[in-house]
Amino acid sequence: MLENCKNAQERWGGVSQIIDRWLQSRQALLVSFCQLSDHKEFSDGDKAAETSVRTLCQQLVDYVSAGHFEVYDQLIQEGQAFGDTEGLQQAKALYREIDGTTDVAVDFNDKYQETDDLSALVQDLSELGVALETRFAAEDRMIDTLHTAHKNQLA
Repeated sequence: MLENCKNAQERWGGVSQIIDRWLQSRQALLVSFCQLSDHKEFSDGDKAAETSVRTLCQQLVDYVSAGHFEVYDQLIQEGQAFGDTEGLQQAKALYREIDGTTDVAVDFNDKYQETDDLSALVQDLSELGVALETRFAAEDRMIDTLHTAHKNQLA
């Protein structure tokens, strides 16, 4: 039994590190987002703004990809390993909520990754901000449901 606890700690303790790195990338994404959102308008040819938008796009794609292809899978595996049927059901609903915000992020990236037309950026940032707020809240609930809930079982 002690060996199983040790294996669980080794296995799921690594999930904490994955989540920590992911949340650090979320913080960087938010900083970039807020810096751009502080502007009330953007002018054509504003090279600094174009660079900032491209940085935001890259951070956004990296963050969304890490969630879909790394973090959510690890959380689901952890819930399965602990036999957390209720948590997995909640996660399924949360994933649908998260998935709905992915389209907004991808559309934003597709629109701004290769353009210098920033005429609709203020409105698009507003829409992206709403999607990110929804996404972050759902992700936090998923972490709480499938990871934090099992911390005592790892000790």
